[in-house]
Amino acid sequence: MVGALARRFGRFDAAEDAAQEAMLAAARQWPGEGVPDDPRSWLIRVGYRRMIDLIRAQQADRRRAELYAEESARAGTEALAVDDSLHVLLLCCHPVLSPASRVALTLRAVGGLTTAEIAHAYGVTEQTMGVRISRAKKQLSKAGARFEFSAADDLSARASSVRKVLYLVFNEGYTATAGDVLERADLATEAIRLTRLLFREAPEDPESAGLLALMLLTHARRAARADAGGGLVPLADQDRGRWDRSMIDEGTALIEAAWSRAPVGPYRLQAAIAAVHDEAGSDAETDWPQIAALYLALEHLEPGGPVMLARIVAVAHAYGEQPALDLLDTLDRAHGLLGHPLTAHRAHAVRAHLLARSGRDDAARAEFLAAADLTANDVESMYLRGRADDSPA
Repeated sequence: MVGALARRFGRFDAAEDAAQEAMLAAARQWPGEGVPDDPRSWLIRVGYRRMIDLIRAQQADRRRAELYAEESARAGTEALAVDDSLHVLLLCCHPVLSPASRVALTLRAVGGLTTAEIAHAYGVTEQTMGVRISRAKKQLSKAGARFEFSAADDLSARASSVRKVLYLVFNEGYTATAGDVLERADLATEAIRLTRLLFREAPEDPESAGLLALMLLTHARRAARADAGGGLVPLADQDRGRWDRSMIDEGTALIEAAWSRAPVGPYRLQAAIAAVHDEAGSDAETDWPQIAALYLALEHLEPGGPVMLARIVAVAHAYGEQPALDLLDTLDRAHGLLGHPLTAHRAHAVRAHLLARSGRDDAARAEFLAAADLTANDVESMYLRGRADDSPA
C-alpha cells in the first residue's frame, strides 16, 4: 500500500501517514461492516483519498500564506494589531484537543516550558509528556486547525482552557518546579502579558479580570521573595516596602470591579486572598480568618491538594497550630496529601512548620528534611534544610 501511494504521488513520508490513516479506518469499519472482497484495493483507495486531502490542505495553506504576505506588505505591520501570541494560544486551546493536551501544548508552544518541566507539573515521565504533545500537534493538523482568529467565537468557547493555561504558566514562573533559581520571571511576565491580551479582548469576563488581578497581586511581591544571596524569604518575613504598590493598586481595582458579578469563580477567590495579604501592613495584621474562609470557599469549587494545604496554613494562623495539624491529618487520610507526588513536598513542609511552631522540634526537623528531599527546586531545598538545621536534633 505504501509503495503504491508513494509511486503515485512521489512522497514517501506522506504515503506512510496516509497508509496509517487507511488502516485506522479499516480497524474502525471492518469489524461492523465486514472485510471487503479486495482488502488491498480498499486500503489503497482510502489511502489515495487521504493523500488528496493532504495535498489540497497544503495547497490551501500555501495560498493563505501568500495572501497573508501580500496583505502584510500592503498594510504594514501596524495594521496587524492583534498579538500573534494570542493567536497561538487560541490555536493550542482548540476544541479538538483534550483539556490536558491543550494545557500541555500551550505550555510548550507559548509558555516556553521544556517537556521535562511540563511532565514534572503533571507527575508523568518526560517521554509520556513528549508523546502527548506530539499527538496534540498531529490532532490539530488532522482537524485542519488554522492560524485564524475570531474573538467572539474563539474566546467564548476556549476562555476556560486559556485561563487554566495562563495560570499554570504564571505558577511555573513564580516558583520554578526545578532548577537552581526560585523563579522564572520571564514566564511570569509573559503570563501577565498574555492575560492582559485576553482581558482586553473580553473585558466583561469577570474570571479573566480575576486571573489578571491574581497575577498582579502575587507578582507585586517578587522583589521581596529572595534575599541578596538568592535565598527564599517567606511571606511573613518579607520587606513589604519592596512590594510594587502600583501593581497592587491595579490588581485591587480589578478584583473590586469584578467581585460583584455572580457566581464568583476560583480566580476571583484567589485574587481576593492575595488582596487581603497585600493590604496588610504586616503578617500580624493579616485578616487570617477571612483568608481561611475564602480558602474554604475555593476548596468547595476546586478541591485540590494545593488549596487544601493553603487552607491548613490559614487555619494555623487564624486558630492555632493544633487545629491545623488535626485538619492536615484529616485531609491526609481522605486525600493522601503526604504521599501524592504533586503535593507531598508541600504537605511535609506545612507539617514541619506547624510542628516547629508548636515546639515539637525533633518531629519538625524530620519533616523539613523529608520536604527538602522531595522538591526539585534547589532554592526551596536549601531553605528547608536550613530550617531543619535550626531545629535541635
